[in-house]
Amino acid sequence: MPPLEKIWKVADLITPEADSALGAYPGLLRQILFNREHTTPEAAKRYLGALPPEGNDPLRIKDMGRAVDRIEHAIRNQELVAVYGDYDADGVTATALLVQAIQALGGRARDYIPDRFEEGYGLNIQALHTLKEAGVSLVISVDCGIRSLAEAAEARKLGLDLIITDHHTPGTELPDAFAIINTKQDGDEYPEKQLAGVGTAYKLAAALQARLQPNADPRMGLDLVALGTVADMVPLAGENRWLVREGLDQIRRPARQGLMSLMGAAGVKPAGVSSGDIGYMLGPRLNAAGRMENAKAAYDLLTTNDIFKAGQLAQYLDARNKERQALTREMSASAEVLATQADPEALLLVAIHPEYSSGVVGLAASRLVERFYRPAIVGQQGDVFTRASCRSIPHFHITHALEQCAELFENFGGHAAAAGFTIRNERVPELLERMNAIAAEQLGALDLRQVIKVDAELPLHQLKPDVLNQLALLEPTGFGNPQVNLVSRGLTVRSARTVGSDARHLKLTVTDGRIVYDAIGFGMGEWLERMPQAIDLLYRFETNEFNGRTSLQLNIRDLKPAQ
Repeated sequence: MPPLEKIWKVADLITPEADSALGAYPGLLRQILFNREHTTPEAAKRYLGALPPEGNDPLRIKDMGRAVDRIEHAIRNQELVAVYGDYDADGVTATALLVQAIQALGGRARDYIPDRFEEGYGLNIQALHTLKEAGVSLVISVDCGIRSLAEAAEARKLGLDLIITDHHTPGTELPDAFAIINTKQDGDEYPEKQLAGVGTAYKLAAALQARLQPNADPRMGLDLVALGTVADMVPLAGENRWLVREGLDQIRRPARQGLMSLMGAAGVKPAGVSSGDIGYMLGPRLNAAGRMENAKAAYDLLTTNDIFKAGQLAQYLDARNKERQALTREMSASAEVLATQADPEALLLVAIHPEYSSGVVGLAASRLVERFYRPAIVGQQGDVFTRASCRSIPHFHITHALEQCAELFENFGGHAAAAGFTIRNERVPELLERMNAIAAEQLGALDLRQVIKVDAELPLHQLKPDVLNQLALLEPTGFGNPQVNLVSRGLTVRSARTVGSDARHLKLTVTDGRIVYDAIGFGMGEWLERMPQAIDLLYRFETNEFNGRTSLQLNIRDLKPAQ
């Protein structure tokens, strides 16, 4: 099944009313603000300033007061508190943030991050017994726990108080925990429903700090919030955008030794770090620990003050990330064959194999979605259980689909675009039959071609350095607040070649007859053999730093023969 042609949807031109209201801004920026529905001076000011929403007092979150009371009691009585996290970047940053917050308030806190390969995702009963035996009396989950019904019941039997903080979609039944902090649960009045796991942990830490150390800096830990929020691909809108912008300010003046070492290993300059650097350079290295071996190395990196230990851990994560990249390429190629060989027109792509690594199945699923624009399930089949990750498209809420098969799973959870599950091998055929039926019902009548939204269509020669200054005002960009897509048509291709060790990337020089630009298309090397002489180009305008030289370039998102 070849990749499908993408649909370019150019935004409607700004209305005269909005154009007049936003007259203080340059023309292209006015159009972009209009596209993002910020059509009044006040709305534009709030968006460009990434101002936090009103009413964001953490005590508005359901159960927050009860959770703060319990943790305050633990701090004052020197109880041992365990922060139980997930092994991805969101979970690791949340664990580090909350452990350090409790310690800074005078409490005793330790981390617990399960092993992906030995324990699997989320709370597990054996770990709760281990923590109880170690003297823990209060367990706080971060980035997990909202569907841990049996584990919450076991914690209560053991005499462990359990506070769940999570951002994943709750099920129809909630765990029997001491308190549940999740803005998606029924009855929660907090205005921001899209916090990451680390953002949710931060709100708890902020409420604790306001209670016990009201004069302390309330921005403590926002560098970790920025890392986890961007890496977990939650929408960078509303409060998340403010949290990430504030966090990026901290990362640019790093006080955390491990973060400084991580940026050094990744080749990221602190002064200019962006949300894109987190998404493509720092986040993958933090995630690599849990994907390839154990996430403890990522946690230790973020919490150590030892410059030598930080340097060693950063190099270790960099090496694991290189291994992860190679394994992802290998698995993605295999998964593409498995998912398409039986039915090239399948609406749901599935690749399950005993030799797959459970640490990389989610990345392979993401590659399938990117290439074929279909929901995808990629799993590792063990002796008894299959552990799988799912990725999806906007038309198909993957967690809602899994909920219709809930009785088949040992455990499952996620949100609209991503999920995971563990299932007994003998139940996999029934699951796939039912999931294919759900996909047919929801997707069968749709035109399943990816739609790329274009902010503006303009002649290439109108791209001047000042345009970059306008685009910088939109930062931080990412999921939910995408970078600006532009289209220029009728460009002549002066030169074309592939670059990269495996010739995967496409390098072009293009012109409209008045100006010449270099362009790079990552993962688009296959275009070289069928490159038209004249093209329409959909791209992002950016700077490129290479060998100490900074230049302007076009980052290609898609191209077509000139119409």
